Amino acid sequence: MDLPFTTEQFLGVFREYNTAIWPVQVAVYLLGLGAIGLTFRRPSWSDRTIAGVLAVFWGWMGAVYHLAFFRTINPAATLFGAFFLVQGLLFVYVGVVRGTLTFRARSDLYGWVGGLLMGYALAIYPVLGALLGHGYPEAPMFGVAPCPATIFTFGLLLWTAGRVPGWLLVIPTLWALIGFTAAFTLGILEDTGLLVAGLLGTGLLLYRNRTEAERGTLSPWAENAT
Repeated sequence: MDLPFTTEQFLGVFREYNTAIWPVQVAVYLLGLGAIGLTFRRPSWSDRTIAGVLAVFWGWMGAVYHLAFFRTINPAATLFGAFFLVQGLLFVYVGVVRGTLTFRARSDLYGWVGGLLMGYALAIYPVLGALLGHGYPEAPMFGVAPCPATIFTFGLLLWTAGRVPGWLLVIPTLWALIGFTAAFTLGILEDTGLLVAGLLGTGLLLYRNRTEAERGTLSPWAENAT
């Protein structure tokens, strides 16, 4: 895959980006941990708040990372930024305005896979990146960089009850494929988890949607949430 920039230019953008936005990285880590915590405590406002956190992540990455920084070396970032902004608005519409996403910690297959993906995005991704020579400030950071944030998104969506609209998965799945392909070309091997998250997360969520549609009833998780 031919890219219009080198690995050095790509990492250089992250160096400039991380330096410019500090200490936003700390704030988004706290938001991510807070979103996970709300899936256990579940106050009445938790679901809309968690969806709002995802909307903030995607909106920030679209407006700030893609349009303000990544576009300086990649013209396609204009299109990427637009898609990320759309995804942020979709989370606002589905999860905040309509309130149709119900998040809760789970102990089944979806829960374990979702937990592993979120753990990878929050902890394993930056450690693995540092071991591979992509330490801070050149590292893609959780919540403000597309790849770890997308992995986290799939993890949280696997911690939902009931059906997740398939169209809500289109942009994250496309990014999982595009982002991994580019990252693999650049030698950013920690983004292998992005491909796993995209394929496994989308597959499991669509399978759950189909099985619930075939049964014609909500899952026990969704029934308990109503």
